[in-house]
Amino acid sequence: MKTSLFAFALLFISTLSFGQYSISGRVYDEAKSPVSRATVMAIPSYTTITTNSEGVFALSGLKSGQYELIIDHLGYKTIIDTIDLQQDAVKDYNLVINPFMTSEFVVEATRADHLTPVTYENISKKEIAELNLGQDMPQLLNQTVSMVTTSDAGAGVGYTGMRIRGSDATRINVTVNGVPINDSESHGVFWVNMPDLSSSTNNIQIQRGVGTSTNGAASFGASVNIETNGLDTSSRVIINNSYGSFNTRKHLAIINSGLIGDHFNFEGRLSYIGSDGFIDRSAVDLRSYYVSGGYYGEKMFVKALTFSGKEKTQQAWYGTPESRINGSDEEMLAHAANNGYSDEQIDNLLTSGRTYNHYLYDNEIDNYGQSHYHLVSGYQLSSNLYLNLTGHYTKGGGYFEQFKEKRDLAEYGIEYPIIGADTITESNTIVRRWLDNHFYGGVYSLQYTTQKLKLVVGGAINQYLGDHFGEVIWTEYASTSDIREQYYFSDSKKNDFSYYAKASYLIGKFSLFADMQYRHIKYESQGVDNDLRTISIDKVYDFYNPKAGVSYQANSKNSFYLSGGMASREPVRGDFTDAVAGSSPKPEFLTNAELGWNYSSTLVQLAANGYYMRYKDQLVLTGEVNDVGSPVRTNVPESYRAGLELTAHIGKVYGLYWSPNLTLSQNKIVSFSQTVYDYTNGFDIVTRDFKNTDIAFSPSIIGASKLGYRTKFGLHAAVLTKYVGRQYLDNTMDNAKSIDAYLVNDVLISYAFDSRLLRNIEVSLLVNNVLNELYESNGYTYSYIWGSEITENFYYPQAGTNYLVGLKWTF
Repeated sequence: MKTSLFAFALLFISTLSFGQYSISGRVYDEAKSPVSRATVMAIPSYTTITTNSEGVFALSGLKSGQYELIIDHLGYKTIIDTIDLQQDAVKDYNLVINPFMTSEFVVEATRADHLTPVTYENISKKEIAELNLGQDMPQLLNQTVSMVTTSDAGAGVGYTGMRIRGSDATRINVTVNGVPINDSESHGVFWVNMPDLSSSTNNIQIQRGVGTSTNGAASFGASVNIETNGLDTSSRVIINNSYGSFNTRKHLAIINSGLIGDHFNFEGRLSYIGSDGFIDRSAVDLRSYYVSGGYYGEKMFVKALTFSGKEKTQQAWYGTPESRINGSDEEMLAHAANNGYSDEQIDNLLTSGRTYNHYLYDNEIDNYGQSHYHLVSGYQLSSNLYLNLTGHYTKGGGYFEQFKEKRDLAEYGIEYPIIGADTITESNTIVRRWLDNHFYGGVYSLQYTTQKLKLVVGGAINQYLGDHFGEVIWTEYASTSDIREQYYFSDSKKNDFSYYAKASYLIGKFSLFADMQYRHIKYESQGVDNDLRTISIDKVYDFYNPKAGVSYQANSKNSFYLSGGMASREPVRGDFTDAVAGSSPKPEFLTNAELGWNYSSTLVQLAANGYYMRYKDQLVLTGEVNDVGSPVRTNVPESYRAGLELTAHIGKVYGLYWSPNLTLSQNKIVSFSQTVYDYTNGFDIVTRDFKNTDIAFSPSIIGASKLGYRTKFGLHAAVLTKYVGRQYLDNTMDNAKSIDAYLVNDVLISYAFDSRLLRNIEVSLLVNNVLNELYESNGYTYSYIWGSEITENFYYPQAGTNYLVGLKWTF
């Protein structure tokens, strides 16, 4: 930690000698009126500033040499001017209206810009494409700040997940073109249902903390805002194939029409991703497509798009027992005895190694499909006023299939069969648990901009309908039951309405920001859950989420921001269905403060951000279970996250560059009571009080580094390093129930060149975990007393050294 802080201090000191000259001037529109809020950037320094209310900009501290000056503003053509800087330069620029209104207007309403006082990070299409050889979206974002990723199958394909600042997927708001993606009931985001969405992604913005108001689930740790591909005026065909370890392969084709008839554009993508997985019996079969077509005019655009995914994934959800990780036969046999393993299961446990999978049934799969339909439109109502209207519909459906050994037939509502004089109470069975859902609605925004004021009002009106049901598709002893006999059913309806208004106002070098969101939720679910407990949920929530802040642009090198905000979040479906009889989970609340500094010079960009996130009634696992043994999350009165995020980028020096980031944090539950069950003499409950313990899965240190070399003739090589500190599996801060810290290095090499027959050819090699680190990225734990206290830890081992190689043709 001290070494990292010292490195950042050296970076800061080294920048003091770089400044020599300046570029200043004004930016006007075609009517010669000053344009405020235009972004002015000098490449390769990446020094950036925003024009003030008079259209004035000044970039200072630049070394002599050649620069590309980029002037960008929503609704105007981007200006790129080459300047050979040998002395102070003064230049004025006239922005010209963009002849095409494009989908950038859609995400503009919910995204942060250079003047917004929130903590954010932008990821470009190029950055995404460099690593896009078949792994899921979380793996492609692994190098971003405060990010921890995991993969059930161990190779980054299939069921994957992410945490940002320790917050899991249910607390990270995700939108695509402003449309909510989080599941309405679980709040989770299942990237496996959207395979290869990354190949149709134009850019991503990650806002950490509360951020700005957006649509969908509350941002309780971060938000991920994805914009799909926009207007591409050049026609092209892209063929991309990759292959690697564990029989991982990806094949895709993209066709873009370019501009047809001066106003129309069409794009299509077809993808297949498959892998056998690192873990035994964890193969995936992922198929997807993306199709878009739109009309683009000077004052409006209308675009229809659909993307769909179909996944078949062998389940690797169970995890690997700690005894199997350690390789102790004695401990493995004890684990098997404690859990009633059969001879076949014991043999599997003893012989599998790190690739162990508890599930032996070959068709233990998740089979689910999801199709998204968006109709996106934008209108320029006047020179200052823009309207976005987006309608959406998502259809999802599928099941996961499981083999159940010697289960009580009463669990499935099946009468006990009588064979001779014997009554059969237990049977091997195979069940499918289904989800059939619909999600539809609309999102909108109206943006008004003047030289000093930017005002946005917007919101969303959405409804979710979902059926949950289970079928018995086979049983060894069937009695009078039929194939596909339904043993539980419940239906759900959720209405989610949100409205927000946010404004920023320029006063000299200051930009004042205010944001208010109102969110109304009504959630109903009736029927029977999979554990045959009766469900009766009828909840209404009204949340008010204010945010405010100020940014200060001291000069072209330094800017500062300070903001505070609140977020409110309803419990997820499982909190209701698993609740102890007679109790009901309460909503969670978050108060967030962010203080940041950004520095940009010719060769170095630095950023430091301090954050404080205080939770009221956060839902956490405490060891408590309900009457059928399912774990229950409990509201804890107070908890918090406090941290410092440091990022840097050293620009190319003889082709070399370095982009490190570091997060240092404390993540604490002020006090809670743990529940442990003693089964020695029946069913006794033991409670233990804890104070100031670390929140589970919240490492105090997260670091990343990308050290690379990029040439002018198309060669690029980089070493990507990721460090994640110790993560506790529960909230007791017990090292015996934790994931060890790990340090993983990947190597990326690519070479792109033009050809006479093809527009471009690119060859890529990605070697993951090049030093063969043996590590686990996720897990879970539970404890109970049977004479003595027994703790069972389960982990998700990640693959050792593995590779992916890709070949991309562009016609």
